[in-house]
Amino acid sequence: MTQELDLTGVFPAMCTPFDEDERIDFETLQQDAQRLEAAGVDGLVPVGSTGESATLTHDEHVRVVEAVIDAVDDVPVIAGSGSNNTREALELSERSADAGADGLLLISPYYNKPEQRGLVEHYRTIADAVDLPQIVYNVPSRTGQTIEPDTAVELASHENIAGYKAASGDLGVIGEIAERTMDEEFAVLSGDDAMTLPILSVGGTGTISVAANIEPERTCAMVGAALDGDYARAQNLHHELGPLFRELFVETNPIPVKEAMQIRGYGPARMRPPLTRLAEEYHDDLETVLDDLERETTDVANAEPEGDR
Repeated sequence: MTQELDLTGVFPAMCTPFDEDERIDFETLQQDAQRLEAAGVDGLVPVGSTGESATLTHDEHVRVVEAVIDAVDDVPVIAGSGSNNTREALELSERSADAGADGLLLISPYYNKPEQRGLVEHYRTIADAVDLPQIVYNVPSRTGQTIEPDTAVELASHENIAGYKAASGDLGVIGEIAERTMDEEFAVLSGDDAMTLPILSVGGTGTISVAANIEPERTCAMVGAALDGDYARAQNLHHELGPLFRELFVETNPIPVKEAMQIRGYGPARMRPPLTRLAEEYHDDLETVLDDLERETTDVANAEPEGDR
């Protein structure tokens, strides 16, 4: 592997902002990347599921990766480059590498549901050809197929396969993968905000997070506390963020997070079809949760130091 990538900490799964004509709003995209970097995240993940990669052309995909790389100074950029077509995933991965990506996130092939041996061949084909750290992404709710523990462990032995993004909701399986890859240079990352703290507790190293788009500082504080062994603080932060975790998944991701981005003034809520804006019935609850988090932040900032009381 030509470069190492520290997969410890918080890596926001970035949204892709669109203008009124459904074109990519690159100015807002770059401002968002800079906001997240300034908040202290450990890396950025554009053009994944949260970035609506399914509705981007290959050229748009690469331009988003380039724009994010150009916007930031000192955080790695991990490009989503997966597909259910191995040739297409390889092409996107090669083009992302040529654009300057520091790593790749590869969703497992969806719809065609390959057998486990097909998953191994798919990932090895890309890892053999593209000399970048790569993260295999298990999200059965979107793909209809699970990357089994034996498959994940077999893939972990490849020098370019550096991690596993876990979004199955099965902590037993996730813990088994972390346990069986302890002796490898292999990271297990949460792909489900509500499961991040439990995953860290069984050996995870961080999270590719939707909520970190909205609350990057709190998410970083939670993950940092857990990695430092301060589970009391991590638990408190997890519960502070719990209502946001729930609101961000009342409809298909990234519908709620884009609405939250607009409420916070970070970017437009526009989606590319077939995704639609958040249903009106959920809007008030989301706004309340965001207001509560802002109020808690203000209260902490305004609290007098104990020594001054």
